[in-house]
Amino acid sequence: MNNLVVVFTGGTFSMKIDKKTGGAVPFYHGEELIEMIPEASNLANLSVYNFGNYPGPHMTPELMLNLSKNIKELVEKPEVDGVIITHGTDTLEETAYLIDLTVKTEKPIVLIGAMKTSTEPDWDGPKNLIDAIHICNNVNSKNMGALVCLNGEINAASEVTKTHTENIETFHSLDFGALGFVDKGRVIYNRTPRKLECIETDTLDSNVDIIKVYAGIDSKCFVFSADSKVHGLVVEALGVGNVPPKAFEGIKYVLSKNIPVVLTSRCPAGETLDIYGYPGAGKWLKKEGVIFSDYLNGQKARIKLMLVLGVTQNHEKIREFFD
Repeated sequence: MNNLVVVFTGGTFSMKIDKKTGGAVPFYHGEELIEMIPEASNLANLSVYNFGNYPGPHMTPELMLNLSKNIKELVEKPEVDGVIITHGTDTLEETAYLIDLTVKTEKPIVLIGAMKTSTEPDWDGPKNLIDAIHICNNVNSKNMGALVCLNGEINAASEVTKTHTENIETFHSLDFGALGFVDKGRVIYNRTPRKLECIETDTLDSNVDIIKVYAGIDSKCFVFSADSKVHGLVVEALGVGNVPPKAFEGIKYVLSKNIPVVLTSRCPAGETLDIYGYPGAGKWLKKEGVIFSDYLNGQKARIKLMLVLGVTQNHEKIREFFD
């Protein structure tokens, strides 16, 4: 059997309902959870690494980078055949993307979570762990980058996003669809990830803001962000990559402070393009030096920009990473 390391970071996977508050709280550690899912040990030789017991919203970019460094050390061990990471679903896609960008290995890395706690009769944690083991045991899972698997659907870390607040079918790749699925232990792939890339850095700069554009937005949020000495800005623009005139003035102010601005769309799917020519539209933004982010959503663009700023502050070199 393969030797797999299950890295526990917390999240709903590790939670149970607290009797005093009636709310879900972190409780179990890795060894206890593995004992609660005994069938998992029949599929692989499992070892446990307890990284922490963090709710998803408590994960920070610094913790994500530290986790990435731990994963690097694990996959470099010749006796380790794959790694499974349990994580809170609220920030799972961000951690998965950071690991995808910073850990390069042919060995499978699968991130899972749970939408139900262990106290609930329909706890989805066990199935997600079993599916992840099947993925790691499948020879076709090599050289696929970081993968995300919940509810049997396999997605690329660079493409997946959380789409529903509580449905177990919440993680989807809206632009390109799932890579494959797990069905009764069978792992079936339909395609490979659209893009695999590596940013070689041991540091990141988390001083990066996100501003979501809305109808009638003015420049004050942009001015405040720039004046607060932010090191990078991600703008979730309208449509294919357009902003209102006053927001355009705010973006120019940010750029005048030598702060890189990366453009995404607030739409859940689609890419950013410079196809419109009115003031505030994509062609004007690109002319001013705004960096377009392809198909990345705002939270993923921020992860990438933080890592890139750990490599360079040169705007043209930053643009090359996104191009």
